[in-house]
Amino acid sequence: MTEDSLDRLRVLAHPLRMRLLSLLTGAAMSSAEAARELGEKQANVSYHLRRLRAAGLVEPAGETVIRGGRAKRYRHDPASAGPFLDREPEEERILLSTLADELKRRSTQRRPGAEYATTDAEVWVDERVWQRARALADELGELLHTHAKPPRTPGTHRISATVALFRLEQR
Repeated sequence: MTEDSLDRLRVLAHPLRMRLLSLLTGAAMSSAEAARELGEKQANVSYHLRRLRAAGLVEPAGETVIRGGRAKRYRHDPASAGPFLDREPEEERILLSTLADELKRRSTQRRPGAEYATTDAEVWVDERVWQRARALADELGELLHTHAKPPRTPGTHRISATVALFRLEQR
C-alpha cells in the first residue's frame, strides 16, 4: 500500500469525517455549526474539516458571521469521492469496516416502531442482475444526496442509508 493510498484511507476511514460528509451534503455549515449539530467540540470538527478540505471532499461554500467574526462554510459534493473509489484491497476492507461501525452507531438511534427497509444477501446472481443491483444502489445514493436538506428542515425525516455491494471470492 502506498503512502498516498494510506492518506486517502485515513481521510475516509474516520467516523466523524463520515458523519461530516453526510451532514454537509444537505447544507453548507461552518465548523461551529457542524459541531453543534453533531454534539462535538468545535476545534475537533474544525480539524476534521481541514483534513476533508485538503483531500478535496468538502469545498468552501461562502462565509457566515458568528459573534462578530467571519467563519467559512463548507459543503460536500458526493461526486468529489470519485478519486477515492479506486482503492487497494486493504483500504476497501478498512473502509467497509468503518461503514459497518457507522451503521452500528446509527442503529442505536433508530426510532422505535418506525417503518424501515432492510435486506441482506449472500447469493449467486447472473451478470445482468449484478449490474442492475449496482445501478439501483447508485441511483439510491444519487437520490438521497441530491435531495438532502439542512438538518431539522420542516417536513423532513432524518434517515440512515448504508449500502455496500461487492462481489465475493469464489470458493
